[in-house]
Amino acid sequence: MSGSIETDSSFSSYIVKAMDGLWRAGQSGYQHVWPEMKFGWRIVAGTVIGSLGAAFGSVGGVGGGGIFVPMLILIIGFDAKSATAISKCMITGAAISTVYFNLKLKHPTLDIPLIDYNMVMLMMPMIMLGITIGVSLSVVFADWMITVLLIIVFIGTSIKAFFKGIHTWKTETLTKQVASFGKFLRTDCDEEPEYNSLPAKSQKDNRLPQFLTILVYLNGTMLIHQGPILGNIYWKELGYISFVWLAYFFLQIIKTYTSTCSTTFWIVNLLQVPASLGVHLYQAIGLHQGWRTIPSKGDRGTNWPLHYLILSSFCATLAGLIGGLLGIGSGFVMGPLFLELGIAPQVASATATLGMTYSASISTVEYYLLNRFPVPYALYLTFVATIAAYIGQDIIDRLVTRFGRASLIIFVLAFTVFVSAFALGGVGVSDMVQKIQRNEYMGFEDFCK
Repeated sequence: MSGSIETDSSFSSYIVKAMDGLWRAGQSGYQHVWPEMKFGWRIVAGTVIGSLGAAFGSVGGVGGGGIFVPMLILIIGFDAKSATAISKCMITGAAISTVYFNLKLKHPTLDIPLIDYNMVMLMMPMIMLGITIGVSLSVVFADWMITVLLIIVFIGTSIKAFFKGIHTWKTETLTKQVASFGKFLRTDCDEEPEYNSLPAKSQKDNRLPQFLTILVYLNGTMLIHQGPILGNIYWKELGYISFVWLAYFFLQIIKTYTSTCSTTFWIVNLLQVPASLGVHLYQAIGLHQGWRTIPSKGDRGTNWPLHYLILSSFCATLAGLIGGLLGIGSGFVMGPLFLELGIAPQVASATATLGMTYSASISTVEYYLLNRFPVPYALYLTFVATIAAYIGQDIIDRLVTRFGRASLIIFVLAFTVFVSAFALGGVGVSDMVQKIQRNEYMGFEDFCK
């Protein structure tokens, strides 16, 4: 009997110690580390790795945050939370550059822009709501908690994207074989047909004819048509998205003039909910009832079932939350989700990047108002990411056009996410081990402090 009591007492003491390690009132384990900006091997290595991260991230529509954050911590020497904030600045620059590149491009098989503005209009409001939650949680959560979440999400996402890439590769191979056979049968044709412009289509049916859909793969090429930038923008949908962004922007500015955790502070935070839900529900109800559409999905782009919409809302909020919490682009979740919804890889990447432009930029504003990063370093690295992203997008566009393999985009996405899982996870585990050895506080931070 006494042994049982002793065991219970010992177990209770362990629970008390564990809770004490997770929460101590008025205590914080966080102190920012901002290295001096000077020329040397660190900034050179950071520039090279940051350029590669931006190039790969822009191709997959994931932003490159999974590579930026470890580089900022291990190479340049920032603390984890400051690295997360600077990463958002770099993602914003890379995303803007990539969107500019994609604005002039059209869908590979449909007479519509490459970017699906209606999909962004559905997802973006909930992503931004999730980002606000994620940024707030990043202040509260300990680094090891973020590391565990990151490893789980990234490894699962990369594996899923990899198998999607294999399936797409096999489909492309079969399509090219069929197209090659069709070309062999056209023995009476002396010249190859040109497809420099799209035929006029009715408003209800904007798909290319079936034979054109196949012929774009002839000679190992996939044609991505170009059009005027202004003609490729859906202004109404872009206006709704920009309205949500501006609402968040002004609310964040107002929040800086309130005391943390005051009544006014919480009211301003809650005002973000109707700003997001209003636009999201307008699009979601329209998709469900059939008076709104997702053009990139063709005939399946309207009358969405309720479970599709609920899943989309949940994933969008989760993408924003993870992006704000980990300092990565929401494209790490949205890109693979768009692929699962049956959207073409080029369209999935371009659409996720437009959404990421809005989400990353609002995160940058929030981090700036929280004084979470040194501005000179952020400006330099953002400039590097902007240039590298445009170059990376141009290279992959040429490769996809040359080899007719849009699956290359999916493989780049899977590779970037997988590498990010090990890079960020390794940094997190190493930091966690060092804190345990030094017996440092590893619990929750005080949000209201």
